[in-house]
Amino acid sequence: MLKSIIAILFGLSLLTACGGGNSEAEKEPEIMAEESSEATLSIAGNDQMQFDKKELTVKAGQKVTLILNHTGTMAKSVMGHNWVLLTPGTDVATFAEKAVAAGEANDYIPSEGDAVIAHTKLIGGGESATVEFTAPVAGSYEFICSYPGHWAMMRGTLIVE
Repeated sequence: MLKSIIAILFGLSLLTACGGGNSEAEKEPEIMAEESSEATLSIAGNDQMQFDKKELTVKAGQKVTLILNHTGTMAKSVMGHNWVLLTPGTDVATFAEKAVAAGEANDYIPSEGDAVIAHTKLIGGGESATVEFTAPVAGSYEFICSYPGHWAMMRGTLIVE
């Protein structure tokens, strides 16, 4: 009989030591939030030929909505801005020359070649423009304003992770 009581007490101590159903194996798995397949970015240009951000980051394959705001007051014909995402290896100075030749009617975006991944239209003070595109493969991509003379100061990097 003593052996039976000891066996029962030993069994109960094992149940207590196991935490009564709170073992790691029995816990519910943590649910990881899926990373968003969409990203919304905002960038502003001003009358001093400056973007307010020099770096933007997205994930490869994300649907990207980029909003360009012109926070200045000058007209598009005097201080227009756009946002142009270039393919890797694009010579920016050469692209800028072609952009000038394309003219304001084409938002200073050359029609030939494959240097442009995405771009907004040309806007003036107080206006905004939106472009949607799918983020390319991981890497660093240069963006500029292609309005004549702006690319030297209005440029940055889109980092795709």
